Amino acid sequence: MAGVVSVLRTPLVAGGKRISDVTRDVCAAMDRKPGALWWAGFLLSVTMLAAGAAAVAYQVATGIGTWGLNTTVGWAFDITNFVFWVGIGHAGTLISAILFLLRQRWRTSVNRSAEAMTLFAVMCAGIFPLIHMGRPWLAFWVFPYPNWRGPLWINFRSPLAWDAFAISTYFIISATFWYIGLIPDLATIRDRAQAGLKRSIISFFSLGWDGSYRTWQRYETVYTLLAGLATPLVISVHTIVSWDFATSVIPGWHATIFPPYFVAGAIFSGMAMVLTLMIVVRKTMRLEDYITVRHVETMARLVIVTSLMVGLAYLTEFFTALYSGNPYEMFVFTNRAAGPFAWAYWTMVSANVLVPQFLWLRRVRTSMAAVFVISLLVNVGMWFERFVIIVTSLHRDYLPANWTGYTPTLIEVATLAGSFGLFFTCFLLFSRLLPVIAMGEVKGVLSYAKEKRHA
Repeated sequence: MAGVVSVLRTPLVAGGKRISDVTRDVCAAMDRKPGALWWAGFLLSVTMLAAGAAAVAYQVATGIGTWGLNTTVGWAFDITNFVFWVGIGHAGTLISAILFLLRQRWRTSVNRSAEAMTLFAVMCAGIFPLIHMGRPWLAFWVFPYPNWRGPLWINFRSPLAWDAFAISTYFIISATFWYIGLIPDLATIRDRAQAGLKRSIISFFSLGWDGSYRTWQRYETVYTLLAGLATPLVISVHTIVSWDFATSVIPGWHATIFPPYFVAGAIFSGMAMVLTLMIVVRKTMRLEDYITVRHVETMARLVIVTSLMVGLAYLTEFFTALYSGNPYEMFVFTNRAAGPFAWAYWTMVSANVLVPQFLWLRRVRTSMAAVFVISLLVNVGMWFERFVIIVTSLHRDYLPANWTGYTPTLIEVATLAGSFGLFFTCFLLFSRLLPVIAMGEVKGVLSYAKEKRHA
């Protein structure tokens, strides 16, 4: 029948935008002067960063004794924060690479910020192994470079050495992937900029982009290849981080479930952080037409899926310990749930398993305030997950005479706050200097899912 209108699906971009509207709206967020809310967040972040930098300088000058570690608990805040930040960085590659290969077009409004978040999170993660070395200026020793030390090399069988290779590779590939995707938008900003230093800098980084068919064809080929190269890193990086624990002989750690458990938890925490940032960005930068309720709802569904996977991992750990018949394994998990750190364990379970179940309700998934609160709680719960895994497996040794507690010092707390300060300072600067939405990709989906007439 002529003239029948068929609504295929909800538009990915609201407001009936044209191509020129996308450029104007996204660039306007960078052109306008930052508001009071941005300055408040930036000053708070810089203050936290300064406090963290002072704490790191003090502990490097004084020694690791400034931490609350003891003979029994040899790992605590440092490794907890390291694993937490590596996990946060996984959602960026998931949204950018894997969803790109699966042709999920809804990712176009959130992938740019998620990629940037990945880089900043990996930077924060890299701080803690450097500090833990005690002499960060000798960190290059971890790489097997040509030297004159004869047969003395790093221990290639150590998972900590694998961490260095995996995370450095992850950062390089993620940074390259992010930059390649940014080139078309840099060319757009270059064409809008007036002659001067800013235009010269942007012209240099846009690599002579001219928007021709040949340029787009080569760009899409390279982007697809990088997406395929980055996809295995989502699995491999946090799998290798899990081997820091799984290859040990300490009860509560040497479990084969750790690799998939850690990967699911990393995606879970990363998606929660993306939601936290995107909800703030869409409101403060007036991008509600681009980061729509549909985007938030879709990411909330991914949070539900990964929450169920994490909850299953918690139950599997208890079942495995019980089924093994090993009294030490059974004690570790009983101690987690009913020992001195039971408050941390139940905080973890509540925030990671129970709270996300509210997202089954569509009214909750479509409420920005509710999703924002849930995403914050998930991030808190995932930090406690790493804390529980590390501390509760160490503070009760085989001999009761060695049992001890753990209390973080002010230096450790300041270092943690400093890592958050670094993350949010970088993200706030990114939101001011570069487009938080991939304009080139959003323009490609403007006509997607609109109403069409069928003859």
